Amino acid sequence: MAATLGSFVRTFNNKLEEPVRQHLKNVYACLTFSTIAAGVGGYIHVFTEILSANLFSVIAAMGLVMALMATPDNGKNRKLRLGYLLGFAFFTGLGMGPLLQVVIDVDPSIIVTAFFGTSLIFISFSACAMLAERGRWLYLGSTLMTLLSTLVILTLANIFFGSTLVFQAYLYVGLALMCGFVLYDTQLIIEKRRHGDKDFISHSVDLFMDFIGIFRRILVLLTQREEQKRNRRD
Repeated sequence: MAATLGSFVRTFNNKLEEPVRQHLKNVYACLTFSTIAAGVGGYIHVFTEILSANLFSVIAAMGLVMALMATPDNGKNRKLRLGYLLGFAFFTGLGMGPLLQVVIDVDPSIIVTAFFGTSLIFISFSACAMLAERGRWLYLGSTLMTLLSTLVILTLANIFFGSTLVFQAYLYVGLALMCGFVLYDTQLIIEKRRHGDKDFISHSVDLFMDFIGIFRRILVLLTQREEQKRNRRD
């Protein structure tokens, strides 16, 4: 394990320039704080009566991320922009509260399993993107967006049809898409930094959404599997 980690670090240092490496460290630090803020939001919905997921939480999340994107990084307003980021992550986590409640009713351990599974998937695809040839995964952008748009349309249509097949496609195809976006977004962040874009706070938003997208789908898939096991036993 130590030899593998050492090999990764050496390859990482050889592949990426020092400014890019430092930028990625800042991006992943923001991602870590965002994930913690989302966890706090989910906890507050499930275990307290302070706040709960509703239309306000959706509007608040959208408003904060729009405020973040509308506030250019000038080097002096990073605390404000970080506040926008953490607020967006908090309300995103709060919005996941109802799903977390359903999962807890089935088996609370699913949340831990899903989190570690998501982390493993995310780290693996991030490392793959960082160690790959320059720009190798950037060609995925248009394909991913096309598939995502198609999936969204099918999901909206499924509100009226209620097809189990379409819902399962949403989960599995959506999971594959999110993994693809991790590859694409990671390399895109690297190229943006190489072209002078130092806004690590806004760059972390894309990776945060990828992480949440993977986590949400794994939660549902694991819950479905546990319910199927219980039905077979009954």
